[in-house]
Amino acid sequence: MQKPPFDQRIARVLVRPLIGTFISPNHITTFSLLTAIVGALCLAERETLWQNCGASLFVLARFMDHWDGELARQSGQESRFGYYFDYATGGLSYAALFCGIGFGLVESILETWAISIGLMGAVSAVLAMGFNLWIDFARGGNVGGETAGYPNMAGFELEDGIYLLAPLTWFGFLVPFFTAACVGATIYCLWTLIRPFRLWRRRRGE
Repeated sequence: MQKPPFDQRIARVLVRPLIGTFISPNHITTFSLLTAIVGALCLAERETLWQNCGASLFVLARFMDHWDGELARQSGQESRFGYYFDYATGGLSYAALFCGIGFGLVESILETWAISIGLMGAVSAVLAMGFNLWIDFARGGNVGGETAGYPNMAGFELEDGIYLLAPLTWFGFLVPFFTAACVGATIYCLWTLIRPFRLWRRRRGE
């Protein structure tokens, strides 16, 4: 079994003071979703200051994505609803991000193509969420079990690339990051589409 990524290990420590308080994993999930949406709305603005703030908020939201799961495991509050809610939050957060940046970059070199690229990334994020959920169910993962997740290497997941959003936005590289992220989201979506068929064929061969 691979070790958890570094951000999850950090989250494991940070949530310990919350155990036994009124704060539940679903509270954290809700807060992270709202933070991600506010960040996406800020990124939809065409002023540098707003976009810098939006990128920072979104990175914070994605880091907090690990908090709810860690709090649920450590406090024994894992639930079916929390499992679904966390999945939906991830997909919706990325969909909001891609749409927000797309609208915010219509006056960039991408012009109105930015909206189309953003929609491509948003649709891919939502579809990938659904495919991963299907894989988890097929594996019997569900609540507290093995999940599909992201490729993990040397303590980092593929998804951890989102942490580059903030510094790259601050230094004026939002356009290339946005383009690469949307293309990457589409490729990842296609990869997750292939995995259920491989799993189905492997199960038929058993």
